[in-house]
Amino acid sequence: MSDTTLSFTRELAAAPINVWRCWTEPALLEQWFAPKPVRTTDVVIDPTPGGRFDTTMHIPDMPDPVTGQGCVLVADQARRFVFTNMMRGGFQPNDTTGPAAMSFTAEITITPRDTGCTYVVTVRHANAEGAKTHRDMGFFEGWGTAADQMAALAVTL
Repeated sequence: MSDTTLSFTRELAAAPINVWRCWTEPALLEQWFAPKPVRTTDVVIDPTPGGRFDTTMHIPDMPDPVTGQGCVLVADQARRFVFTNMMRGGFQPNDTTGPAAMSFTAEITITPRDTGCTYVVTVRHANAEGAKTHRDMGFFEGWGTAADQMAALAVTL
């Protein structure tokens, strides 16, 4: 790994198609995408290259929700899902500057195995400072908790 990349791997009991559904169906993503008690709402996902990946997060003790507009880069059903916050739908550039801003691309890979799948999250940041900010704000704990929430949901589908 480089100083701009954060990654982790989980072995999940869920079928690859169910993990895919959790990433690409708005009603499912809203159930797991952020560690509770954070709530995710207003999800719009078009799982095609150039499609939208938009979310709103309601974080306790924050007066305003955090909205994000992203763009899907790769959508290989039940295998690989890649999105970025550096663009919004239609490959239109986003302004990712400002305090605590982090430009990144997230790659989700789902590899089938006998009892479920191997789930890998790799987040590549535009620079080392962005990766450090993301790590320090709890990337492994936050994305890891969300992965556990997603895995629990995926096995029920």
